[in-house]
Amino acid sequence: MRTVFWIAWRYFCGRRTERFVSLISIISVLGVAIGVAALIVVLAVMSGFDKDLKEKIIGNYSHLVIESPSPIVGYEKIRQKVGNLNHILATSPYVQSQALLEAKQLARGIVVRGIDPALEAKVTDIQKYLVAGTADLSPLDNTSKAPVYGVLIGRELSYGLGLELGDEITLVNPKGKKSVFRVNGLFNSGMYDYDTNIIFIDIARAQEIFELEAAASGISVRIDKLFLADSLKGQIQGIIGPHFYVRTWIERNRNFFAALKLEKITMFIILALIVLVAAFNIISTLVVMVTEKTKDIGILKSIGMRAGAVRAIFTVEGLLIGLLGIALGSGIGVFLCALLKKYQFVRLPADIYYLDRLPVSLVFWPDAAMVIIAAFFISLLSTLYPAKKAARLSVVEALRYE
Repeated sequence: MRTVFWIAWRYFCGRRTERFVSLISIISVLGVAIGVAALIVVLAVMSGFDKDLKEKIIGNYSHLVIESPSPIVGYEKIRQKVGNLNHILATSPYVQSQALLEAKQLARGIVVRGIDPALEAKVTDIQKYLVAGTADLSPLDNTSKAPVYGVLIGRELSYGLGLELGDEITLVNPKGKKSVFRVNGLFNSGMYDYDTNIIFIDIARAQEIFELEAAASGISVRIDKLFLADSLKGQIQGIIGPHFYVRTWIERNRNFFAALKLEKITMFIILALIVLVAAFNIISTLVVMVTEKTKDIGILKSIGMRAGAVRAIFTVEGLLIGLLGIALGSGIGVFLCALLKKYQFVRLPADIYYLDRLPVSLVFWPDAAMVIIAAFFISLLSTLYPAKKAARLSVVEALRYE
């Protein structure tokens, strides 16, 4: 077997008179390397999108949500029942509805979410996203007859309306009733739609504005392990009864994540064609090499080398090209991923994408591992025909004109 590897390596390196064959081998190696590197980088970017979006969606909307077609009365009892279950970390009620926001002679429709800041911080990352001011939504002036409450708005919304900390805004509910708030804090979740279309106010004030009395629109739930979301959904549903429904973070964004997964698979298939094209380079290289080494094959067979050993030589030769290409491409791919992750020199328009930068998350299994395995088997398959052709050469045919 050592002889097989030694001969295959000598053929790969080539002699001075066979530089053309060596050049073709190098081109084949580069072809495999480019395909592998492209696949690793693209899949790392797709995994980065998937990871970042999951974190942002979970950070903004919580792991589970309890909702009802009508306002939830007595939500504190439901919170207590749900909070007693295993794996439940925290719950937080909220009121959510639409209103008209007026500020500086501008107006736009907005989603108003009433929260208890202390409870909300335990189920979402609202405190983490705070970039200016505070998340305190309590009345700012308790001495006046009409105290002004604080409001938390997205940084993108503040840019669009020209708002700063301390500015006042007016909310108009569906019945035309107006309420004045003062901008107490700015948040930036990194999701453009979220940061421009939702504002936070105190839950008690939201109940007054939307005339819900002591009711809530829903209850956010945070759990300790994401993969338990489906099983906990069933347990919660059994406790609260059929008048309510529970949705997990996966269900609320099922179409989005399904599209992202399909796109990732499609990109893998498309870019795998680059490796497939490189495999044809390997085939052509080996065919040329078999033609060049016809005399050598005849001599090896005449001194007793079996057809299986000859087949092994050219199989190893093709695998050398493939493995060198895979190693080089993996190194280039990992290096490019590290550069993209560290320097983030590729920026994205936040008003089009959910993210403002190109995320990179290199996952060895299954992404990088599947690329390497697929490239290896494509390289192996590309050696079958040339190796079989070399093994079937007869000594007489090989040495006829020598």
